[in-house]
Amino acid sequence: MGLFDKPKQAANSSANDADKQPSNKTVQISFSKLPDSLDEFKALTQAQLVDPFDTAALTVLAMCFYPQNSELSLQMLGYLKGPQPLSAYDKQFIADRFRDKDYVPRSYFVGAVPQNDYTPAEPYTINISENPYSYQEQGYAKLFIQSGGADSPRPVQLRKAKDGKWYLWEQFLLADIRVPESSDPWA
Repeated sequence: MGLFDKPKQAANSSANDADKQPSNKTVQISFSKLPDSLDEFKALTQAQLVDPFDTAALTVLAMCFYPQNSELSLQMLGYLKGPQPLSAYDKQFIADRFRDKDYVPRSYFVGAVPQNDYTPAEPYTINISENPYSYQEQGYAKLFIQSGGADSPRPVQLRKAKDGKWYLWEQFLLADIRVPESSDPWA
């Protein structure tokens, strides 16, 4: 699939003040340009990491690069991790989850479903939700992203650092989902 064949321009994201009372809010973040390098990734509006929704969206974007350029993907994820670098265990876990499943991160973009082999609609849009329990622990946000190949949304946990930025703390985005229709021997 040529998800990253044509670079597109990045759009602004909706902002949410994570210090407000939690709700069942969903924020839609769109990328009309996909970055070609770590510097372009860091230059995205969302890469200021001032909003946990932006950090969650960038986590999906960074993982999408892994099948084509694992080193770039890990550099992006390292940036999102901030003061807590990726461990050897994190890197091995990510490598293991990508074996024969390069479509999983693409499934978090709107329009990417098994029937179209997880080809996202453009602009590349991610819906991220909070719930009443998203901010139970001070300094942490647990947000949820729906995959087009799963029945329930997957969590991403972010942590606010002393610098006021929201960094990736933990993600559960690489769990199994339905296989693309073209790879399903039963469909």
